[in-house]
Amino acid sequence: MRDDYFQMFVDNFGEPVNRREVPASSVEKYRFKLPDALLGYWQSEGWSAYADGLFWIVDPDQYSATLKQWLSGSEIEHVDNYHVIARDAFGSLYAWGERYQRSITISSLAGGIVALKSQLQQRQTNPDRALGIFFATATKADFDFEDRMGNPLFERALAKLGPVSESEMYAFEPALSLGGRADLDGLVKVDMDVHLTLLDQFRR
Repeated sequence: MRDDYFQMFVDNFGEPVNRREVPASSVEKYRFKLPDALLGYWQSEGWSAYADGLFWIVDPDQYSATLKQWLSGSEIEHVDNYHVIARDAFGSLYAWGERYQRSITISSLAGGIVALKSQLQQRQTNPDRALGIFFATATKADFDFEDRMGNPLFERALAKLGPVSESEMYAFEPALSLGGRADLDGLVKVDMDVHLTLLDQFRR
C-alpha cells in the first residue's frame, strides 16, 4: 500500500510506466544507506518512469560512475557518499547522501551542482519523512527545462522527439556551454551516459 507521500506524488505524475522489478539484492545493498521509505517504494513501485518519462526512480548503481565524475574536484566531493535515486528527462540527477541523509542535484544542462551547503553536514533526523516530502511536494515544473523565453520544453520535446528511454535524455546540440541556444530546434535525444560525461568535461 502506498503511503500518503507517494500517493500525492502519483496523483501529480500519474501511474508508473517502464517499470523494472528491483532485485532483493539491491534492496539489501542499500539498506542503512538510503531511507527505508525509498527501499519500500522500490519494492512496491520498482524502478520506473512517470509522466511520460519526465521523471524516473532509478537504480543508483547505473549512475555511480557519472556521479563520481561530476562530484570530482567539487566542494562537496568528500562531504558524503552520495547515490543517485532519481533523474529527469533532461539529465538532471537527484542524489542522496548515506551519512547525513541530505539531497543534492546535478543540474547537467545548466552545468552545476545544486545543494544547501549549510545543511549538508547536518544529519537529517527523519530521513523517511524528508524523502516522502521530496516526492509529495514535487511538481512537473520542477523537472522541466525552460527555453530561452522561459517556456517549459518537456511536452514539446515529447511531441517532437518521442519519449526518452531508460538510457536516453533530451539535450541541446550544441551544448549550452558551447554556445547552443535553449530552444526546441536545438533539442535532440542522446545517450545519457555519454552526454553527461561530455557535459562534465565541457564545464571544467
